[in-house]
Amino acid sequence: MPKSKVSIVKATPEAPYEALRDAVRQAIDLCGGLDGLVNVGDLVLVKPNVLAVAAPDCGALTSPAVCRAIADLVSERGARAVIAESGAVGVDTEKAYASVGFDALREMGYKVIDLKREPRATISVPDGQVMDEFSTWQLVKDANVIISVPVLKTHDQAEMTLSLKNLKGLISDTDKKELHKRGVFKGVADLVAAVKPELTVIDGLIGQEGLGPLYGIPVKMGLLIASHDLVAADTVASLVAGFQPEELGVAVFAARRGLGTMDINEIEVVGESIESVRRRFLRSSEDTRVEVNDFRLLHAPGTCTGCRNTVLSAMFDMKNADQLEYLSGVTVITGPGVEIPPDVPPESIIAVGVCVPEGQRGKRFVTGCPPNNVAVVQEILGGRVQVVRTYATEK
Repeated sequence: MPKSKVSIVKATPEAPYEALRDAVRQAIDLCGGLDGLVNVGDLVLVKPNVLAVAAPDCGALTSPAVCRAIADLVSERGARAVIAESGAVGVDTEKAYASVGFDALREMGYKVIDLKREPRATISVPDGQVMDEFSTWQLVKDANVIISVPVLKTHDQAEMTLSLKNLKGLISDTDKKELHKRGVFKGVADLVAAVKPELTVIDGLIGQEGLGPLYGIPVKMGLLIASHDLVAADTVASLVAGFQPEELGVAVFAARRGLGTMDINEIEVVGESIESVRRRFLRSSEDTRVEVNDFRLLHAPGTCTGCRNTVLSAMFDMKNADQLEYLSGVTVITGPGVEIPPDVPPESIIAVGVCVPEGQRGKRFVTGCPPNNVAVVQEILGGRVQVVRTYATEK
């Protein structure tokens, strides 16, 4: 059985467009190219990660130049490339596009679509684990080929968000929220099985470490990682960033469903070697830029990184909204059976995540696997002030 090819190519973020396009072409050609994938007349959906309004050099959003290069390579083959995204829940995708420079692509004649303004459609999930169907858009359903173009960055709930999790932008805000209730990792694997992406080009020009996917620290890597096997690409990308592939819950469940391989012995890395470009990224859980007095965060030994990092991210949301004072006197618990000190008042306890036993949940409980950050902030604030999603542009 042939190995899954994953290419690693160096590219300079400041290089002229022509040089970047050549690097993208090399990355795609090394991992197998577009022959037999993109044909004359095909509709090719290029899916970047443009989740919110952010600075172009912060490492949170996909570079428009990388998407432009992919669109050019698709057009060379007589196919029609459409760059399409839906921003995070509560985000106006158009404002997010504008913040990083996708409007300039439109002015050059490229098709850049805000999926939230497109006609809706429904797609079924074969053998769904948590979802039987997804609410999406007709453009997604009509696409002959879907290419995922994520950023090389950490994530507050999934350790890293790469090729697979990037596809979450292909479903409605309602289903995005539903995935958090039912289980994000298995749910994204369901989505991958439904939309069947056939290529990824990971934008590692400028990545992000620490409290990603938005509030982390930029990391200039100067890399492109490409593959027709998205699970293999995410496996290699995780190793480049100093993670173990098994830390990526989405990739684990996708591999179990036969959607790609995580076995490095079944992956052929071409171009640069992993060792030559590896740099350990700061984990979300290691990002200690938020500290609060008289606040307790108690994790059970079995607490997963999803709930651990969700609470940290919620604290960062509160810091940006100037609401950290409301954490004073609060005790947040996560995981299966945490040890609660006897001096902790029961009314101060907020239980986060479905793994907290029913006997410890009390009146203040945030469900989800992992819960949405907003739900955690909402329970902490308890109606005393309005929840502020610091990156949202819509109510």
